[in-house]
Amino acid sequence: MNKFFLSALLLFPSLLFAQKKDELVVISTQYGEMTFVLYDQTPKHKANFLKLIKEKFYDDLLFHRVIKDFMIQGGDPKSKNAPAGQMLGSGGLDYKVDAEFLPNLFHKKGVLAAARDNNPQKASSSCQFYIVQGRVFSDDELNALSQRTGVNYPEEHRTIYKTKGGTPHLDQNYTVYGEMLSGMDVLDKIAAEATDGNNRPLQDMKMKVKVITMKRKDITKKYGYQYPAIEKTKKNKKSK
Repeated sequence: MNKFFLSALLLFPSLLFAQKKDELVVISTQYGEMTFVLYDQTPKHKANFLKLIKEKFYDDLLFHRVIKDFMIQGGDPKSKNAPAGQMLGSGGLDYKVDAEFLPNLFHKKGVLAAARDNNPQKASSSCQFYIVQGRVFSDDELNALSQRTGVNYPEEHRTIYKTKGGTPHLDQNYTVYGEMLSGMDVLDKIAAEATDGNNRPLQDMKMKVKVITMKRKDITKKYGYQYPAIEKTKKNKKSK
């Protein structure tokens, strides 16, 4: 790195951010592709998901649980080559991922979140995930949910739940660790699939999952995703 460029980075740290790259997740299905960004704020889930994808763990697994106006779920290793009608959802690896709940990460339509069992720590499944479709909620419904769950839905979240939709009753109970950048129509098509009594699609919904790398500035330009200013926040806290 030449001295001029180094000096420029010291004077304008935003230049350093512009050079940073990120890994996006692309889930391919018979209906097309869904592309996701994973949150830096949930580092354990991000690292685990990327590791499994690079090992090709998810290739040819199914979206084995589909509930319209709620979510689509996949990642059960037992779903690979599972015979028609077999109940799925109990498979996993021999570890869990610590919960990473953050108040600004919520269940709006298109987010990627971790499935889990009823363990008291609310730790996530090692490999099963779901993508929120959800539905639109009214103010009265959100007020009732808030009383029932004890979660206070900020106005910003309420606005999204009232317009784009989601599953607000899951907030702060399941770790949200990424969001969809493109492919919402694919999500809707899978969610509309006919299912059996166990919510398994009658037609197998297979996936292929890969990682692509892009500069963060290009991700913002192409998809409109704005990265949170984590570095600035940390720096401001240290200076106080």
